[in-house]
Amino acid sequence: MFYDLIEKRRSIRRFTDEPVAQGQIEKLAEAVLRAPSSRGFNPWQFVFVTDRRLLEQLSKAKPHGSSFLAGAPLGVVVCGNPEISDVWVEDTAIASVFLHLAAESLGLGSCWIQIRKRRHTEEASSESYVADLLQIPAPLRVESIIAIGSPAESKPSHPPEALQREKVHLQRYGHPFDRNGAR
Repeated sequence: MFYDLIEKRRSIRRFTDEPVAQGQIEKLAEAVLRAPSSRGFNPWQFVFVTDRRLLEQLSKAKPHGSSFLAGAPLGVVVCGNPEISDVWVEDTAIASVFLHLAAESLGLGSCWIQIRKRRHTEEASSESYVADLLQIPAPLRVESIIAIGSPAESKPSHPPEALQREKVHLQRYGHPFDRNGAR
């Protein structure tokens, strides 16, 4: 079942108007809370947004790569606390992957929107824009927003021959990983 999920999961940027059901939202929330975390510190916080007005405002977090959030029925703002863990970025990224896979398992599409280290304007960061809009307190940092909804587009799986197998090594860097056995 896991391989079916990772094989067919694609970034979806167009969604139907159908809202994400409350039961699905609860399952998505449980999925992120079950993600592994370094030393079990769980330095994350998640803001689930279904309000269309807020989603429209969040879609303007950066000039490029966030506008599709306006058409999503759900946005999950992923935050981390650097005072709890020095690897909060990694922990929030792992939780985000759990969220993507949970969405796929529920028949929903999803797409990551990078916020940390991005600009809203020349004067303001995307992170400060989102934090101000959603009243996210310091020391929390905004890592990303995950757009989620029923897909209004279909994308084929990446075929096995398109995978960059040259990026997988065996025993030592530079030793190709041969699918038919060790070389």
